Amino acid sequence: MWLRQNDFGSSMQNKALHRGPPAVQTQRTTTPFLPIRVYVRTPSNMSALFGIVDYAVFGAMLVLSTLVGIYFAFIAKKKQNNTSQYLMGGKEMGVFPISMSLIASYISGISLIGLPAEMYVYGTMYSMVIVSEVFVSFTMAYIYIPVFYNLQITSTYEYLGMRFCRKVQILGSCLFILKMLLYIPIVIYVPALAFEQVTGINLHIVTPVVCVICIFYTTLGGLKAVVWTDTIQMFTMVFGILAVLTIGTVNIGFSNVISRNAETGRIEFDVFDPDPTIRHTVWNLVIGNYFYWLASCSVNQAMVQRCLAMPSLAKARLAVIILAVGITVLVSMCCYTGLVVFAHFYNCDPISTKVIKKADQILPYYVMAISKTFPGLPGVFVSGVFSAALSTMSTGLNSMTGVIFQDLIKPNVKYHFTELQSSIIMKLIVLIIGTICVVLVFVVEKLGALIQAGKSMAGITSGPLLGLFSLGMFCPWANSQGALAGGLSSVVLVAALSGFSQSAQAQGRIKYPMKPMSTEGCDSAINFTLPIEHIVYPEQNVLWVIKLSYLYYAAIGTITTMIVGNVVSYLTGPDDVASTNPDLLAPCIRKFIKPKKSGPSESNKVNHEHVF
Repeated sequence: MWLRQNDFGSSMQNKALHRGPPAVQTQRTTTPFLPIRVYVRTPSNMSALFGIVDYAVFGAMLVLSTLVGIYFAFIAKKKQNNTSQYLMGGKEMGVFPISMSLIASYISGISLIGLPAEMYVYGTMYSMVIVSEVFVSFTMAYIYIPVFYNLQITSTYEYLGMRFCRKVQILGSCLFILKMLLYIPIVIYVPALAFEQVTGINLHIVTPVVCVICIFYTTLGGLKAVVWTDTIQMFTMVFGILAVLTIGTVNIGFSNVISRNAETGRIEFDVFDPDPTIRHTVWNLVIGNYFYWLASCSVNQAMVQRCLAMPSLAKARLAVIILAVGITVLVSMCCYTGLVVFAHFYNCDPISTKVIKKADQILPYYVMAISKTFPGLPGVFVSGVFSAALSTMSTGLNSMTGVIFQDLIKPNVKYHFTELQSSIIMKLIVLIIGTICVVLVFVVEKLGALIQAGKSMAGITSGPLLGLFSLGMFCPWANSQGALAGGLSSVVLVAALSGFSQSAQAQGRIKYPMKPMSTEGCDSAINFTLPIEHIVYPEQNVLWVIKLSYLYYAAIGTITTMIVGNVVSYLTGPDDVASTNPDLLAPCIRKFIKPKKSGPSESNKVNHEHVF
């Protein structure tokens, strides 16, 4: 018996729907119940499977991360007691640790658990995002990073103050802080959920404990501790996911992995339908995700800060290239792992049988299912997922600290802080925002699919931020009024789209067809009935624009910012192109600008002096 899942429930839908528009408006109709004999694989006590070896592996990862923070805080020759060391690592970091840190920061627990769940439920279309990374890395390395590196700024958003005005800088800083405060709780929730599943320990207990460790080494060790713990955690997460997919492939066989997924239509890369309301197509995965990843990498303080910690621009570019390769490899591994998991449960779906409640629990459940013959595997897996989360969290805390101190505190306080005082203040900031993130984790439990929830929330700020920086670098005539109007209008628009869309999904007015599941091969039988959920098409009660794919949010935000910014700049009097400081423009734009011999405009000079 094959079932098609709908948001953790079961329904008997026509198989042809799996490639139809995912934003399906459904209406439940009163129908007779169809008696179905469903088989349930009843697991043994799962918490007992997380044994001494697993706890030892997991504990070793946490202890090692803590020791790194202690080393850079108390033992290393160069202590983290000044701004340059704490935020920029003294600008002497090597390519290897920086590139590993970039990869580890980007590949969060959402990727390690969310991507396999995405493949399991929806198929391989999402893996097409890899294509956009090639273009993102090129754009980042040769357009955005050179501008930031040549300016030698600490906070990325100082650029907005230099190019436009102080108000735009504050807007950019606040958008970044908002983005990280929305994103980090999701990142923390993922490993806590996995840990609860394999140990039975409530995530409300696990979350504060692990976060305290992350806050501890981030507070003490600064950027160097974050980068080197990221490097260690990077190898931990790779080893964890590699162990799971290797064992799974050996047990099932590569040919069976492919054939079982192909039979259910999970292997597909050719959805070229231009309809923007379809959840995943080649167009929104490549074009839409390009804007999202570009915003997440090229103008994100968390990523740019590491590139600026390099001793030369050439090394910063090399780190970006390695980042692209690393993301491609890890995303591919996570996607393939999802295929392995489905091949294992292809005739006994634990979601249909209610053994697990959410699709995001499928990978931890799979690990526990095969761990009886591989002691220590759950510990390795959970360590990998936690490593991904901790690296993202520590990076976020460190970068938010830099932005808050450099952009919001330092310019608004007349008192001149000493380097030691600055270091103490930044450590206090880490403690405060770390605590806020822990509290917000409990809100995340109400969300649905992690991948979509994470990108929908991040898209609210990612698009407007990318639009502000792009407006400044590509439009030398754009003024501060245009930047403010463009940024604010973009935030309002994307927030409205995301909010209405999430609300419609929560109410069941928008649903996404999932791939078929089977329960024919389960071990023990339980009789119960499942209702037939007919898919009907009532009057259009959800606006077309609300059904847009979440992958377009960043693109919409970017384009809106630039269009409104240019229009308002024109109406209020555009800046003199020749007077714009060429250092603030993208390299490809500078060659078309002939600056006045007198140098940068007076406004550029004032902003530059104000920031520094």
